[in-house]
Amino acid sequence: MILTVTPNPSLDRTYEIPALDRGAVLRATADRIDPGGKGVNVSRALAAAGHRTLAVLPLGGPAGAALAGLLGAEGIEVAGVPVAEQTRSNISVAEPDGTLTKINAPGPELTGEEAEALLRKVGERWAGADWIACCGSLPRGLTPEWYAELVARAHRAGARIALDTSGPSLTAALAERPDVVKPNAEELAQAVGRPLATLGDAVKAAEELRSCGARAVLASLGADGQLLVDETGSYFGSAPVAAVRSNVGAGDASLAGFLAAGGTGVAALAAAVAHGAAAVQLPGSAMPTPADLDPAAVRTTDQVPCDRELSEPVP
Repeated sequence: MILTVTPNPSLDRTYEIPALDRGAVLRATADRIDPGGKGVNVSRALAAAGHRTLAVLPLGGPAGAALAGLLGAEGIEVAGVPVAEQTRSNISVAEPDGTLTKINAPGPELTGEEAEALLRKVGERWAGADWIACCGSLPRGLTPEWYAELVARAHRAGARIALDTSGPSLTAALAERPDVVKPNAEELAQAVGRPLATLGDAVKAAEELRSCGARAVLASLGADGQLLVDETGSYFGSAPVAAVRSNVGAGDASLAGFLAAGGTGVAALAAAVAHGAAAVQLPGSAMPTPADLDPAAVRTTDQVPCDRELSEPVP
């Protein structure tokens, strides 16, 4: 069982349009509403693949109730913490070439009591969990050290932690030695404070995160593939993608695949790549099912082509 923690979940509505024309009245060709938030997406991907998962998250107002209902409809057990302010709603606009424009609401501001209640809820439910995946930005009211406190408490209880966040909350949590951190290319560059132009740059940045405390780094590099850097070495995985429809939640699907495959080693990296490649070919933040995966298309190697330039270098 994999428990996910999403401190700032959302309702995500996606509109597909022919082109984004500012100031015009646009007619969508399709629209959908999905449960949102990085940890929520990890749970959705796990459930879609038939794995048991429990989602811990704050829920407020009608949007929070709707979010819980959508998760329940997908077969996901929810452990909600009631909060006074309403759960946020986000909007994404997808164009046919894969361009995605997102508007993310700030979300509720949690009180000190609500922040502690969320930590307690995780502690009440982590018994029997193979992994705890802590994912996403922190809502207003939570200090950057909130994830660090959660990692510390989980490790004292003998739990394994996967952390997908960025900025000060990632930096603070590294000191508590999370078992896996999962940045994307932009977050990886931000964490080390320098640009990434090649795969070699990404490997060095991941190694720096390990030197700061991360036991392993799973880095999503978009169209360039994924890296796994751990105590045994550096590994690279990639898979062809026919057409990108939406990249919302692709990194979350990757983390779900990685953890479901054991959360360590090349086989887990291959699962992460297969899940990420499948997710970008689906609409909105839809998560891939086993039928969407193409494991045979994934290629992994322990000979990372470090001189290869990233298709979109991170400044």
